Amino acid sequence: MKKLNLSLAAIFAMGTFAVAGGDIAPVEPVVEEPVVVESTGAFYLGIGYGYFDQTMDSINNTVLNIEAETDNVVLQAGYQFNEYIAVEGRYWLAVGDATWSASGDYLGVSGDLSGDYSSWGIYVKPMYPVTESFNVYALLGYASTSLDADENPDFYWDTDEFSWGLGAEFGVTDNVFVFADYVNLGAPDDFTWDPTGETMDVDGDLYTFNVGVTYKF
Repeated sequence: MKKLNLSLAAIFAMGTFAVAGGDIAPVEPVVEEPVVVESTGAFYLGIGYGYFDQTMDSINNTVLNIEAETDNVVLQAGYQFNEYIAVEGRYWLAVGDATWSASGDYLGVSGDLSGDYSSWGIYVKPMYPVTESFNVYALLGYASTSLDADENPDFYWDTDEFSWGLGAEFGVTDNVFVFADYVNLGAPDDFTWDPTGETMDVDGDLYTFNVGVTYKF
């Protein structure tokens, strides 16, 4: 009899548990989706026009008052990390000959001298967004400029200098920008002059004004 009572109690307890648990729905685990952070960086390419001017007041203390002017094609490539900083490379290639005008004479250089200029530079580009479509910027870096004269294949010089610039850009669309800037390619105090191979002391300045179009990918 005692065994029968225990069996009935066990069956009753199991039935009660089954009834009580019949309405319990299984709890599904919550799956959290990973947060994707979109990159604000962008590559960009550009092309433009540059007006190049070089002045040299003297070479090895000989007063020459040299000035050279030429038109340039400006090629631009860079990467903008965010709205405040970018890195940029530029290449200037003279269109036609640059004409020197010199008041003095040194190493046979006097009057007009035609030649080909080219320059390149690499820069850190701090930027400040004035509005959503208008930015101002600076260029801080290194530039190299060379001249190869037509009259004498051995008449060649180059110089490597600290370079800086100031400019602004305006967004025509989300991807297309127009820019205008001034870039100082250096104020050399010496350069290597072939065919002599010697280092010349100079007092001069190299700079360019540029306008162009940039496409940001």
